Amino acid sequence: QVQLVESGGGLVQAGGSLRLSCAASGRTFTSYRMGWFRQAPGKEREFVAAITITWNSGTTYYADSVKGRFSISRDNDKNTVDLQMNSLNPEDTAVYFCAVDSNPRAGTYYYDPSYDYWGQGTQVTVSS
Repeated sequence: QVQLVESGGGLVQAGGSLRLSCAASGRTFTSYRMGWFRQAPGKEREFVAAITITWNSGTTYYADSVKGRFSISRDNDKNTVDLQMNSLNPEDTAVYFCAVDSNPRAGTYYYDPSYDYWGQGTQVTVSS
């Protein structure tokens, strides 16, 4: 089993920044993918960003709506995967979830069912 805990959500004004962290515990994997998804009220959950981590690399992916504003990275010291969110706007308001795909396959980074483990989510609210 893998436990995921998100942190860093909160209320921020439009144009501001937040940094979300996802801490994983439990099973470890040689290679895996960690993704961030979000769900706004009344909308379906959508892909935000992901990083595929192998022993010597980390490949990142972004939804078009966040490219150039959000950045996903792994913090080896803290054993977290972080999502730096800049230039936030009210459309970014949602509950943000991190998830782990323990058997990542090419081209599935955006696909919810590919992910085996999910966190409880953290609220991000951007005021106008």
